[in-house]
Amino acid sequence: MINSPLVFAATCDLSGQVRGKAFPVSERAGRAKKGIGWVPTNSLITCFDGIAPSPFGALGDLVIVPDEKAEICVEFEKGNPAERLALGDICTLDGTPWGLCPRSILQAALERLDRAAGLQVNAAFEHEFQMPDLDLQPGEAFNYGAFSHHRVFGEALVAAMEAGGIKPDTFLKEYGARQFEVTNAPALGKKAADWAVLLRELTKRLARTMGHHASFVPIIDPDGVGNGVHVHISFLDQHDAPATYDADHPYGMSATTGSFIAGILKYLDSFLALTAPSDISYLRLTPHRWSAAYNNLGYHDREASVRICPITAKDEKKRAKQYNFEFRAADAAASPYLVMAALVHAGAQGIEDNLPMPDVTQEDLSELPESELHARGYVRLPQTLSEALDRFEQNETVRSWFDPQFSDVYLALKRAEIEHVKDLSDLEKCALYSKVY
Repeated sequence: MINSPLVFAATCDLSGQVRGKAFPVSERAGRAKKGIGWVPTNSLITCFDGIAPSPFGALGDLVIVPDEKAEICVEFEKGNPAERLALGDICTLDGTPWGLCPRSILQAALERLDRAAGLQVNAAFEHEFQMPDLDLQPGEAFNYGAFSHHRVFGEALVAAMEAGGIKPDTFLKEYGARQFEVTNAPALGKKAADWAVLLRELTKRLARTMGHHASFVPIIDPDGVGNGVHVHISFLDQHDAPATYDADHPYGMSATTGSFIAGILKYLDSFLALTAPSDISYLRLTPHRWSAAYNNLGYHDREASVRICPITAKDEKKRAKQYNFEFRAADAAASPYLVMAALVHAGAQGIEDNLPMPDVTQEDLSELPESELHARGYVRLPQTLSEALDRFEQNETVRSWFDPQFSDVYLALKRAEIEHVKDLSDLEKCALYSKVY
C-alpha cells in the first residue's frame, strides 16, 4: 500500500484537546500561508465532544495556520506512518490572530510582560501521567527496579522527544500506582507551551504503539495520588541575561520577580479555572496531597501554590542562571497556552501595580485558624470547578486580560462539561476523564 504522508495542523483548544485537520505534506508551503479551515463554534466543543451553547452558531470561518517552528515528525515504528503534528494559530480569514486562539492569547500575555518589565519568560512544564493498564506491583515508587522494567518505554520516549526537537531532562517512575514523570528543559516563550503539548501527544502515541494507554488525567482514583503539571519559570532580560535572582534577598527573589509572584497569588483563586479546569481537578487540590490548596509562596514547599525551587550552584552567576520558581496549581486538563497566559498576565499585573514582595511560608497552612489565614492574606482556593468559574466570572480584572468574548465562551464550555458529569460518582468521573486526557 502506498501512503501519501499527512501533516495534522492543530490547536490545543480551550478544553485542552489537540484538534485540527490534516493535509498532504506536499501542500506544506501553501498551508503555512493560507492555513486550513476552522470554525468559531469548534471552540465550544467540550472534552466529552458535546457542544456548549455557542454565540457563533453555524456562522463564521477561521483558519488554523501551522507554525513550522512548532512542527514535529517522529517515527516510532518502521513501516508505520510517522507522527507529523504542526501546532499553529487560529486566525481570521485576513490572517489576523483570532481573539479566542489559545496560542495567540499567550503571545499577547508575553508581549504585555515585555512592555511592563522588558522580560522574557523561560519555562518548563513538568508532567505526571499514569498507564492504568499496567500490572500493579508493590514497592515501585521511585524504584530502580520499576524504572528498569519500564526502561524501554522511557528511552523510546526520550528518543522521540529528541527527534521532535524537544530537549529532554528527566524520566522516572513516580510515587503513585503506575505513575511516571517526564520533564524537558526550559524553553523561551511560546515554545515552552508548544513543547508541553507535543510531549503529551508523543507520550500518548508511544504508549499506544506499545499496547498501553497513557493518561494525563488530573486524578485517576479519588483515594490515590493526582497527576499534576508543575510550571517552572525564570526570566531573561532583553540581552538574554538571567533576571529572576537577587543575592541580597534572603530567598533570592529580585524585586520584579516578587511583584510577578505577588500578582499570581493575588489573582490565583480567580484564574484557577483556567489552570485546573476539570470537574475532578479539585479532588487533587486539597491539603496533604503535595498539590496546592492556598494562595501562598513556599520555600521548598511542595504544598505551596508557588514554590521557590532549590539551587545548588555556589558561584553567583550560576545561581542566577539556575534560580526559578514553580507554579503547582495546574494539571493537564488545561491548555498549556492558557496556563502560561494566566500566569504571565497575573504576573504582569503584579508588576504594573507594583505589588510588594509576598511573604514566604514554611508551615502547614491547613492547620491555621481561618482568622489567622485571613489576617495574613491567605485564601483557600476554590474547592469545585463551579466555584472556580464563579470567581473567574466575578473578577473584572482577570476577565479584562482576555478578549471580551473569551469569558462568556469559556464559562459556557466549562459549565457544559460540569453538566455532563453531574450525576456520576467521583470514581466514575475519574474513569471517564482518564479516557479523555
